[in-house]
Amino acid sequence: MRATLAAAFQSLTIRNFRLFAAGQIVSVGGTWMMVVAQDWLVLSLTGDSASALGMITALQFAPLLLFTLHAGGLADRYDKRRLLLAANLASALLALLLGALVLAGAARLWHVALFALGLGLVNAVEVPARMSFVSELVGADLLPNASALSAAYFNSARVLGPAVAGLLIGWCGTGPVMLLNAATYLATITALCLMRPAELHRSAHRPPRAPVTDGIRHVMTRPDLLLPIALAAVVGMWGFNFQLTLPLLAKTVFHADATAFGLLTTSLAAGSLLAAFVTTLRRGRPPLRRVIATAAGFGALELLSGLAPTFTTAAILLFLTGFASVTFAQSTNHRIQLGADPAYRGRVLALYTLVFQGTTPLGALLLGALTESLGARAGLLAGGAVTLLAAAIAHTIHRTSAKAPAPTPHPPLDRKPS
Repeated sequence: MRATLAAAFQSLTIRNFRLFAAGQIVSVGGTWMMVVAQDWLVLSLTGDSASALGMITALQFAPLLLFTLHAGGLADRYDKRRLLLAANLASALLALLLGALVLAGAARLWHVALFALGLGLVNAVEVPARMSFVSELVGADLLPNASALSAAYFNSARVLGPAVAGLLIGWCGTGPVMLLNAATYLATITALCLMRPAELHRSAHRPPRAPVTDGIRHVMTRPDLLLPIALAAVVGMWGFNFQLTLPLLAKTVFHADATAFGLLTTSLAAGSLLAAFVTTLRRGRPPLRRVIATAAGFGALELLSGLAPTFTTAAILLFLTGFASVTFAQSTNHRIQLGADPAYRGRVLALYTLVFQGTTPLGALLLGALTESLGARAGLLAGGAVTLLAAAIAHTIHRTSAKAPAPTPHPPLDRKPS
């Protein structure tokens, strides 16, 4: 048992990673508090409009769609630690300004839209830099463990953040929650400043140029990377829109208050946290069939969550859905990150981020219109059904390619000596 625990937390023996994890768990907790506060503010300003919530979600994720590939090039060219410092400072400032507007009673929907767009621009730079920075913190051997621990602290914060936000919103409103989120970014900023750059596992050579097209070309020539990235695009677009579907499910189906909404989000996050701890024991690159199987399991559970008859049943199913979501995300991440050439890792992870998170704006707009017409359950039902279909297609492609005979190499042409 002791050996298992030591293996699960092996990356924490590295000082730089300990600092990073400590700062992130505080900062990400604040971020999830902000998510709940922002969603509740939008619904309060618009009379529970699904379309308005879908628009805000789309604006927050649209920059990922437009700029993440270029940000991946930045991560390959420049110091990732400094990029993360700048991104966290910018996020803190945005949260501070929006919180001040809410406290002053001056916040309007267009203010929320503007700040959501600004945060999306920051995230477009921060996400690929953060994901590729983990390998610099621990090295390639510990990357699966560190990635799983990163998911663990992310989901620990995701459990605590919404639950605390629900209580605080009921007590003092959304403005103070946003200001508290701004303060939590100081934890990550402090951790980054305290790191020892000499202990980072950096490449000896940074390319003077990092064209986006080179990263795309690398993926296109690698079927073992291309299929999981394509699957992630569909699942991210249709299945991972909980920021839109959960508040609507809580408020319009179960007629819950902010505290109960926080509990639904916490239930999803608790399942995600359990999955993150389970995957800390994983070593090596997962096979493609596991990635496809986890996608199918996630789709089935999301579909069942959309059919839940009671609040309690929904909370239980969302716990299981959260477990399946992180199992899929971690399998896909490890499959891609451990298979990519290190010289292209920033750009490959940027492409993965683009298709997994950057397609969310399109899904949010589509699901927002769908739920406006057919009700809140329709968003979860559509997400689960499309994910199941995508997993079935990916399974068929994988099985067909595995059965296909390897091409027979042509014999070399005889050459006459010159």
